[in-house]
Amino acid sequence: MALPFLPGHSTNSNLGVDNFRKPHAFDMRNGVPVFVGEEKAGIGGKPLPGQKIPPKSKIVPHGSGQSAPSWVVHDRQVLRFSAYFQEAVHEKREEKYRIRNCTILYYLEDDSIQVNEARQENSGIPQGTLIRRHRIPQPPPSDDQFYTVEAFNVGKQVTLYGRSFTIRDCDAFTRNFLTKTGIKVPSAESTEPADPYFEHRKQQAATMQPHRPYEKCDTLKQFLDNDRKVLRFYCIWDNSSEMFGDVRELVLHYFLADDTIEIREVIRANSGRDAAPKFLRRSKVPKEVGALHKPGEITERTVLNVFGPMGHGGRYILDSLKTGAVDKSCYTDADLTIGSKVNVWGREVTICDMDEFTAHHYQSKFGVAKSTPIHYKQTEAAKIEREIPPYNGWGSEEDSRANCLKLIAQAPKRDFIKFMKKDRQGLDSHVLRFFARLDTNRPIDMDRTFIISFFLSDDTISVFEPEKRNSGIVHGKFIERSKIKKPSGEYYQAEDIYVGAVVNFRSHQFVIVDAD
Repeated sequence: MALPFLPGHSTNSNLGVDNFRKPHAFDMRNGVPVFVGEEKAGIGGKPLPGQKIPPKSKIVPHGSGQSAPSWVVHDRQVLRFSAYFQEAVHEKREEKYRIRNCTILYYLEDDSIQVNEARQENSGIPQGTLIRRHRIPQPPPSDDQFYTVEAFNVGKQVTLYGRSFTIRDCDAFTRNFLTKTGIKVPSAESTEPADPYFEHRKQQAATMQPHRPYEKCDTLKQFLDNDRKVLRFYCIWDNSSEMFGDVRELVLHYFLADDTIEIREVIRANSGRDAAPKFLRRSKVPKEVGALHKPGEITERTVLNVFGPMGHGGRYILDSLKTGAVDKSCYTDADLTIGSKVNVWGREVTICDMDEFTAHHYQSKFGVAKSTPIHYKQTEAAKIEREIPPYNGWGSEEDSRANCLKLIAQAPKRDFIKFMKKDRQGLDSHVLRFFARLDTNRPIDMDRTFIISFFLSDDTISVFEPEKRNSGIVHGKFIERSKIKKPSGEYYQAEDIYVGAVVNFRSHQFVIVDAD
């Protein structure tokens, strides 16, 4: 029993105390006085009445060795807690409350917290990230402080923004980390709290019968196993019995992923046929081809009217006996062999050969070796060589040859790079000039002189005869600028014209006597 606070009955609390220093209430930070008295104790370091001094450090260990900041020591270290909270549901008969399971993530590097809720099918409530990652303050009256790691443990309740989360379990890393810090972690709860409404929905879904009991046809496995695997067959379609018909070569592609067939036609050059992209687009090919039915005449299932009028208020079920179903058998890989005939919508296609991958597929799946291929390729007609008429002297020979190569004549292409390098550039003309005379015994032509110009840009040659008074011969261009052939049939090049050489230009022999 404490003594009353009366004179003579109270003891001196300062007995034995030698520290009577008063802490300062202001501190200088960046040259500005800042009030820090809320975190300071009273005289002698004793707390003031009603004062709660926050701890200076957490219980999280910083590790041994050289000290480092927490964002380096605990980088990418996250504590994971499994929790739930109960949410009341008002004005609803089916449920009074909900149990919402979530995961609390505590990041050790900056004491930030994130809360995620697992998404449930057809829940009707927003789920996912309930609280984004940030530091969360504690509830009042300690709302000036933030949550730290010592507030989280199995079996505890944590209030985050007015919601009370009950922690029921944690992962192995979190349990090991808390144990090393000296916190005893209880064992996890044996059973997970159940939501009565969702349990009722699970039972209801288990006993529910589908309104449309279609047979399940799972083709995903076939697609995953055989995707991009295609069998190739070389076929012919003999249409020679029809007027203007002939034998046409086809390539049949069978796709193992979905049992569809695509046919392409091999169109030879100059066959006179339009190059259609496909002979048959990719689809399933039925074995028996009948008359086309109207839309809705053939259905896979039959709808039976149980009772009630047509339209609104009626009750319908599907006929499990498949009364209206029509069995259409389509071609599969077991029906395609060398020599077999495929009815492609009324056209009889004969399979003559297959590629190596297709032969390996039949060997591994059916154990059937490749049969002897059927000869189906037509003998190619002898190739007619194109005859080009001789040069008649009009225009250039290249231009005349271009008229014979194409139906629409095009100008002959020139060496553009050579033209740019050897064309006239300033004072450099890139033209070789030679002084020549005729190699003849005629006295009237022996004194005639000529200037031969060789243009390096396009290997053309021009011959000019200078004026000579009282000669009786008209001066000027003797040969127009053009390419000139040798008697052997090749064109003259720059290395063929030099001083002392004898050249033959258009049946005129010239002797090169000098150069510029």
